[in-house]
Amino acid sequence: MRRRELLLVMTTGMISVGTVRAQKKAMPVIGFLGLASPPGPFAPAVAAFRQGLRETGYVEGENVAVEYRWAEDHYDRLPTAAADLVARQVDVIVTQGSMPPALAAKNATRTIPIVFNTGADPVAAGLVASLARPGGNLTGFTMIHAALMPKRLELLTELVPQARLIALLVKPDNPETERIVNDVQEAAHAKGLQLEILKASDEGEIDTAFASLAQAKADALLASDPFFFTQREQLVALAAQHAVPAIYEARETVEAGGLISYATSSTGIWREIGIYTGRILNGAKPADLPVQQPTTFELAVNLKTAKALRLTVPPSILARADEVIE
Repeated sequence: MRRRELLLVMTTGMISVGTVRAQKKAMPVIGFLGLASPPGPFAPAVAAFRQGLRETGYVEGENVAVEYRWAEDHYDRLPTAAADLVARQVDVIVTQGSMPPALAAKNATRTIPIVFNTGADPVAAGLVASLARPGGNLTGFTMIHAALMPKRLELLTELVPQARLIALLVKPDNPETERIVNDVQEAAHAKGLQLEILKASDEGEIDTAFASLAQAKADALLASDPFFFTQREQLVALAAQHAVPAIYEARETVEAGGLISYATSSTGIWREIGIYTGRILNGAKPADLPVQQPTTFELAVNLKTAKALRLTVPPSILARADEVIE
């Protein structure tokens, strides 16, 4: 083979290898950092996320890949999972599970775009400079779960007007817990109510917390943590067993048999997160995408559960309810 022909073959081979590598890199990769378990109770939100991606031209498995990392409700696993996604050089990181996954992602990278979903104030937590102008490499959505806790307390006392002792169930290792407890204590004090703080970090501790609730003779219950969404069937069963009225952070818990919920639509938010993620893949910068807040909230009531608890749901609540399960 002549030298010129040999160089041509070598050059062609190099171009082919380079082309293959370029084609592999052409498919962007999303890193999904979730606090929950894969994906289980969170499946509808993942489906809504994929729908949002499709609306921006991305279909998982066709022209975009998603690397999922689930912490299975263990906060201490989040930093390692975030670091792994960064090491894999994903194009954008999406976080689920309120503030801890978002903070883990932020601590892991200052360059990879991050789209978060949190129930707390992202400015107060230091995720972004402001809602309108996030700055840096983060943007996302806040479902303001924590800020809605006083409103949930108000609804609970409207539904159970004779209540005097309210139990608040929290997960102690959530960094948002202290502020939630303070906000609910302040709201309870303003109403002349006593507040009993119950803590649970796993299924066994949830059982123990309800035993303590019964021993304290609490009149009603609020539950606040993404973990309790994952364990919603256990909470609903225990609330029924102990005949305690409870208000929750998600409509899905009411559909599972819970009494009442007041929150934003998680599936609606996750569709928007998919759209934001697609926009970033198309070239938008997180710093230019304002952090979104919900403008509408869902009030759901389960009349079958109310009847089992021998509660009469006031007309004022029924008139405002977006969903009534009979």
